[in-house]
Amino acid sequence: MQTFLKGRRVGYWLSEKKMKKLNFQAFADLCRKRGIEVVQLDLSQPLEEQGPLDVIIHKLTDLILEADQNDSQAVLLVQRVQDYIDAHPETIVLDPLPAIRTLLDRCKSYQLIHRIESCMQDERICSPPFMVLNTDCSPDVLEQIKRQGLTFPFICKTRVAHGTSSHEMAIIFSEEDLNDVKPPCVIQSFINHNAVLYKVFVVGDSYTVVERPSLKNFPAGPADRKAIFFNSHNVSKPESSSDLTTRENVEGVSQPPNDDVIRELSRSLRQALGVSLFGIDVIINNQTGQHAVIDINAFPGYEGVPEFFNDLLNHITSVLQSHSPDFTPASEQPKSLPVSTTVPNAAPPAPGCCSMLGKEASGSPWIVEGDGGLKGPRQRLGCNTAMSPNFQQHCVSTIATKASSQ
Repeated sequence: MQTFLKGRRVGYWLSEKKMKKLNFQAFADLCRKRGIEVVQLDLSQPLEEQGPLDVIIHKLTDLILEADQNDSQAVLLVQRVQDYIDAHPETIVLDPLPAIRTLLDRCKSYQLIHRIESCMQDERICSPPFMVLNTDCSPDVLEQIKRQGLTFPFICKTRVAHGTSSHEMAIIFSEEDLNDVKPPCVIQSFINHNAVLYKVFVVGDSYTVVERPSLKNFPAGPADRKAIFFNSHNVSKPESSSDLTTRENVEGVSQPPNDDVIRELSRSLRQALGVSLFGIDVIINNQTGQHAVIDINAFPGYEGVPEFFNDLLNHITSVLQSHSPDFTPASEQPKSLPVSTTVPNAAPPAPGCCSMLGKEASGSPWIVEGDGGLKGPRQRLGCNTAMSPNFQQHCVSTIATKASSQ
């Protein structure tokens, strides 16, 4: 395996903030110990001069958003990356730019989740209805909200799922509250979930589930109270403690997510988009016990995932293996290379965006990872990267608190 990896080149582009947050230099050092050359890409220079590249790791979300808003410099830099990718189809990209565009648009990602759920036909999953508000509140808008199956209270979010404003949200309790919201934005029915959010951090065919605080339960139906504006980044911090996250009114079902459901959701998203580095925000409906996906994030922060670098290196190794007939089998890997303790699936996935494997016959595969992390089993997935059209940024008005983007 050392012979196989020696000389392989991994290029990466991350913001300085992202590199510091992840301590990415530690990953670069881990790669170099395995004989992999790690190169920090300079997008201001031609990438051909910085190649050849076997793998590209990136978080170009800021640049993609700026490019989609016709920033000429961002357009040039993003196009430079895409041109290199088009010229070198053998290069593995984590993750494809069209897929990132889909994940950056909450409307498109919610539509995808609902299609996946329809395809899976699993009664254990029922994500909340949603719609895009493009105009101010009116009788026609209220009628459309009813037709879409949304009920009070609901959450109002920015359409763009990245950046400082993307964490700024509002809980809308009544028709009157809608006057406090500036369209365009996305609204999504609120589901009581006993103030617990499960963040699923996916790295290739491995994932970790981390428990976080979340919004408390609210009575169903319209209420005579003012909208609550909040910052989701602050609410769901591991140490968060406030009146919004109190668990004093916990009732009904309180249980962790089912491993089969999480495995199938993450697999289906990977197959539909061809992505490897993403997060899924899942809550458990305290009335039905059903799983609800409320957000999907491109290349999240991986807080509470102590094995992130090992999982990422294992994924890169695995993908490179699929491109090389001379790869050393995993059973012959040296012990110095950390390997996940999770178990592989016995069968490959069937074709199709929502194909599912048979459920594991063994006991629960959850493994405690520390900091509340639960490790799920590995799966092998297919890819299908469909192009998504551009979109513009949307925001909720009059929210003072700002959170840093990843």
